[in-house]
Amino acid sequence: MQAFLKGPASISTKPVTAKEKSAAGSSGEGKRTKPIPWVEKYRPKNVDEVAFQDEVVAVLKKSLEGADLPNLLFYGPPGTGKTSTILAAARELFGPDLFRQRVLELNASDERGIQVIREKVKAFAQLTASGSRSDGKMCPPFKIVILDEADSMTSAAQAALRRTMEKESKTTRFCLICNYISRIIEPLTSRCSKFRFKPLSDSIQQQRLLDVSEKEHVKISNEAVSYLVKVSEGDLRKAITFLQSATRLMGGKEITEKIITEIAGVIPKETIDELLLGCQSGSFEKLEMLAKNLINEGFAVAQLVNQLHDTVVESEDYSDKQKSAIVEKLAEVDKCLADGADEFLQLMSLCALVMQQLTQN
Repeated sequence: MQAFLKGPASISTKPVTAKEKSAAGSSGEGKRTKPIPWVEKYRPKNVDEVAFQDEVVAVLKKSLEGADLPNLLFYGPPGTGKTSTILAAARELFGPDLFRQRVLELNASDERGIQVIREKVKAFAQLTASGSRSDGKMCPPFKIVILDEADSMTSAAQAALRRTMEKESKTTRFCLICNYISRIIEPLTSRCSKFRFKPLSDSIQQQRLLDVSEKEHVKISNEAVSYLVKVSEGDLRKAITFLQSATRLMGGKEITEKIITEIAGVIPKETIDELLLGCQSGSFEKLEMLAKNLINEGFAVAQLVNQLHDTVVESEDYSDKQKSAIVEKLAEVDKCLADGADEFLQLMSLCALVMQQLTQN
């Protein structure tokens, strides 16, 4: 029994150390690079790489030459490079070593009530910035506070920020980033240099997507790239994410328009045409069946509202009176969906009005 418990003499009971474990793992597999989302992988590393925002880049480059920045306010649609631009500028200013010490980034997902502004931001702003970069370049004597999605901050938190902005101007620069400048209080906008980020042009987006496709060895047709740009509506981040999802789905095969449609959740044109024909037929039962099919297929009614708007506005088959009535209903449905209303009921309400407009003389 004792011999059985002891086991064979060759088995060692000495515990394996962490060092030995890692050595064994690395020798077996070889070093593998960590997979990074393409959005992060191809985020601009310096200000020159930022696409299409020429005015902003020109001003920032001049500021970087003198190693001085005003308080900044970046606004514009999502996915146009606002956060990427200020992060790239901060990296150029401070270098990779001092970047973490000198930059405080607070996003909408972080707690940013009045208490945080009073405590965390104020405490960071009051710290003295000193020291030089390891590469010997000139390092500016200030820190940067980046407040992303600033339009979702409460008015009280924004009001608490304005005094800190003035008081700590010797040691801190603030960069507010938002989609809607109208939601930022007037005292803050007057203290910042404002820069509008334009939606990216189709040609710039196509060029960037083709560059990413080439580097990642993705097979994609030119038609699919054009369709990807159309679907993403000027949002380069969304376009790159769709491209990565489609690549994973296809596993090395060529990406086509059909795949992009499925990945992006876009409702096929045939389905929308079928729904409009159902409205013209005047049969409520047929309309109900088409609406149920649309919901059961998993399509979002909010997506249908967007596409139907473009279809109706661009169509020459409807009179101006019909268009205005349908578009007004689309706006109502969009608001109800945003408030959390039932999708099927809103879809039926919309289709009923479209049927009423198309069937009346």
